[in-house]
Amino acid sequence: MGAGGVSEHPEVRASDAERKAVVDELTRQCGEGRLTIEEAEDRIASAWAAKTVRELQDLLRDLPTPRRRSGPPERHRPGGGRSAFDVHLRVYAVVIAFLVVIWLLTDPGGYFWPIWPALGWGLAVGIHKVAE
Repeated sequence: MGAGGVSEHPEVRASDAERKAVVDELTRQCGEGRLTIEEAEDRIASAWAAKTVRELQDLLRDLPTPRRRSGPPERHRPGGGRSAFDVHLRVYAVVIAFLVVIWLLTDPGGYFWPIWPALGWGLAVGIHKVAE
């Protein structure tokens, strides 16, 4: 398969899968601002009506080819490049520390109630780590 999921043989009749691949690529290019909505609509209509692979290739000729990634896709990392687990763990630590401080200021010799949110939330943090 060539650019946009289209066969390398231009005179071969286009398959529905090849047409769909071209439509997906045109939609992506429109989303990136390389095509106006009107241009994308016209090209998409032409892609569905295309009989040969050459007609599909012509629809993509003036557009950049999609970049191929090597390896697994990157996960979105919220918090400035930190993994979701790192963010979860840091928030957990800050909140539990805050609860312990509240306990120390209000009733340091009494019942240590921060243990319950620490255990419950700690279980969720542990599950998050295992699922990551």
